Amino acid sequence: MDRLQTLTVFARVAEEGGFAAAARRLDMSAASVTRAVSALEARLGARLLHRTTRSVRLTEAGARYLADIRPILAELDEADRHAAGAHAEPGGRVTVSASVLFGRMKVAPILLDLLDRYPRLSVAAVFVDRVVQLFEEGVDIAVRIAELPDSSLTAIRVGGVRRVLCASPGYLAARGRPRTPADLADHDTIDFIHMTAAGEWSLDDGGQSRRFRPRPRFLANNADATIAAAVAGRGITRVLSYMIAPQLAAGALELVLEDFEPAAVPVHVVHKESGRTSARVRAVVDGLVRGLRQGADPDGLPFRP
Repeated sequence: MDRLQTLTVFARVAEEGGFAAAARRLDMSAASVTRAVSALEARLGARLLHRTTRSVRLTEAGARYLADIRPILAELDEADRHAAGAHAEPGGRVTVSASVLFGRMKVAPILLDLLDRYPRLSVAAVFVDRVVQLFEEGVDIAVRIAELPDSSLTAIRVGGVRRVLCASPGYLAARGRPRTPADLADHDTIDFIHMTAAGEWSLDDGGQSRRFRPRPRFLANNADATIAAAVAGRGITRVLSYMIAPQLAAGALELVLEDFEPAAVPVHVVHKESGRTSARVRAVVDGLVRGLRQGADPDGLPFRP
């Protein structure tokens, strides 16, 4: 077995979490797959996989090695498609990451439209509320709602989302509407953990940053839970604007302290390819950029360029 095929076998075992599953995907015998990985470990002088009777998992050295060879295998795969004439027609699988709620509300509909447009394309959507490492986790494209640090990734800004405070009409009728950030101290608050840096809500008061440290009566790591609590009249919460678009349209929630909102959080489509971008990745990047920009609300809610 040549060196490239050995790398492919190792990557498949790591991805499938077992030798038998990898053998089925590669149309090889389990014994051949096992021998290939053992030969690779012997050549490297390092154990790449922990093997038990129930599972196979990467060692620390194996995880590093997999991260190093994934771009090489992807480049070779793309070279094969390019030589076969596939570079002009999108085909193959593209893995796309986004946060859970934004992915469901904004990204998934665009991806499904792309599947209709490109019959040879398939998409794996990874919607999680954390920063996914594109190279290490085999993700091609990510939609990120944040200020981006300098990196080797290619980033295209498609808009921005507001950090808003909201409450139900019933709560505001009973407790009054806050007029300044200082008024929040007299209100019940609901805190969405992922929206609170260092346990504080940042607000803008005429160009001056104001910090409010909520003492929430209800705290959750899930936006749906905090929004539901606000709709139920439990207090004021802080979320990103797109999260409550349906509730605002239905009148179930109202914005408060709009004049004190901080700057919008930028939204970027990022990918790890540079130079000649593959047709499959380019098609999805272009589709996401176009779709997200078209979905931006010119009035700034729930999404704006």
